[in-house]
Amino acid sequence: MFIATLIAAGRLDDRLLAEALDRLPGARFVQWVDEGDAVDLEVPNLSARTAFEGWNGCDVVVQPVEGREKKLLAADMDSTIIGQECIDELADYAGIKPQIAAITERAMRGELHFAVALRERVALLEGLDVAVIRRCLEEKIRPNPGAETLVRTMRARGAMTLLVSGGFVDFVKPVAAMTGFEYHDANRLAREGDRLSGSLEGRIVDAQSKRTTMLVACEDLGIETAAVLAIGDGANDIPLVETAGLGVAYRAKPALHAVADARLDHHGLDALLWAQGIKRADWVI
Repeated sequence: MFIATLIAAGRLDDRLLAEALDRLPGARFVQWVDEGDAVDLEVPNLSARTAFEGWNGCDVVVQPVEGREKKLLAADMDSTIIGQECIDELADYAGIKPQIAAITERAMRGELHFAVALRERVALLEGLDVAVIRRCLEEKIRPNPGAETLVRTMRARGAMTLLVSGGFVDFVKPVAAMTGFEYHDANRLAREGDRLSGSLEGRIVDAQSKRTTMLVACEDLGIETAAVLAIGDGANDIPLVETAGLGVAYRAKPALHAVADARLDHHGLDALLWAQGIKRADWVI
């Protein structure tokens, strides 16, 4: 049995529900997850996604009904859990944001090799005062809508939460603490005194590293990848999202859309709780 969770927060009335059922012959009403916000429909197969995706400002998640509540959340950070690209915002203090942002955009679209693009951008930050990192965090970095509720609710229900980023520990560690993630993994900016050296320390956390970290977490928990919810926005998240039981593209680049199980284009990240069948009354706000 497959469930399509149709999400249209605050406007999913009987008329819209009837229109949704008309779009897909064979679909039937199962239950309200939250009346007026999200509804579960029984659908014949996963291809039902195409009937609803992009329709009328709705988001839809189609999945097997069994195991829909996940035991591990693995999420990218930049432009996913937060609304910014940290390296672009850091570059703003060096007066080179447009230059670095252009490289970031191409890398996230999969047009550039991630590690090469990362080193190129980090090199441009050579000499930047380390104190700017804290200033950037305080002035520019904000969670995306629903991020904290998603993380805290899943954690309260016993799921492991993992923030895996191709960005930097200087940002990932405080964002993880801010939003409630238990574990995190990211790259490390090297220093020379109180200045950035323009290089990295240790291994590069790239697309395959993210996937590997998720697989290690699955092994530690004794779960299959089917029990994972993974979220990302760019090409660097493809292996992570492809491997997870439910891989979600959040406001994502086309390269990730092509492989994700679902897209979240119209609602906050907390809508993924409805996709797991969790009612708003049970959310940890």
